[in-house]
Amino acid sequence: MAYTEDKHRANVLAEYLHLDKTTCSRENTFRTILDRFSKLDDVRKAIEATGVRECGIIFGIDYSKSNETQGAKTFQGQCLHAVKGKHNPYKEVICILGECIEELDDDGVIPVYGFGASGCDLFPLDKEKECKGFTEVLDAYERVTSDVALGGATSMAPLIDKAVDIVKNTSKYHILVICSTGQLTCEKETVVAIVAASSYPLSIIVMGVGDGPWERMRHFDDQLPQRKFDNFQFVDFHRIKDTSRNPQAAVALAALMEIPDQYQYIRDLKLLENMS
Repeated sequence: MAYTEDKHRANVLAEYLHLDKTTCSRENTFRTILDRFSKLDDVRKAIEATGVRECGIIFGIDYSKSNETQGAKTFQGQCLHAVKGKHNPYKEVICILGECIEELDDDGVIPVYGFGASGCDLFPLDKEKECKGFTEVLDAYERVTSDVALGGATSMAPLIDKAVDIVKNTSKYHILVICSTGQLTCEKETVVAIVAASSYPLSIIVMGVGDGPWERMRHFDDQLPQRKFDNFQFVDFHRIKDTSRNPQAAVALAALMEIPDQYQYIRDLKLLENMS
């Protein structure tokens, strides 16, 4: 059954990208990046050792209607965007990543976008200015979210394409963090965007919030061999948080796990050099 599903997905992907299946299987050198770190300090040292000097952070927030039902098991039946009272999953992710990933951002400026909202594929969370640090990301999220109408159709493609535009304009390595339920209605264009983004110095981390299922995100993480390198890391936020003695460190480790190897691939492929 698993083989049939994998074969079907490979055929669908090849059709999406208008690629010859034989050429893809024989000539592509894609390799899945394995999770090889067990401590947060180790992955931080590896990031430093690979030579990450200039890095920008981009943050995306899922405002699709799936948020209304995705908290049935993981958030006491509430909408994942419930902003009153204690932290919701989105706030938790922002706070945890603020402690572990903000240090990589060399200028402290974090463009933040919402996607999947009703009548709007993509919008800046703060229309007046870009956020300085994750504290301002959290402030913008709390200020805006209650006024956002959740939408039906969901695609990560507009956000990924926007991140690529930012990379092109800055000629700098970026990490795109997407906090999402992962319940996409537009898989085709998301796949194409992920594959296209692998031609640029961009790492994509999806923090999965809600009940899942997560098969599609795991497929994006470990498959899509048409990519130039494995540019996508999926993190099952609730599973890691709920099964770890030190949830914050475990989530941070999972988020940063593939950054050292991704950046090494970017260097080997000369993707940064090709930007100039």
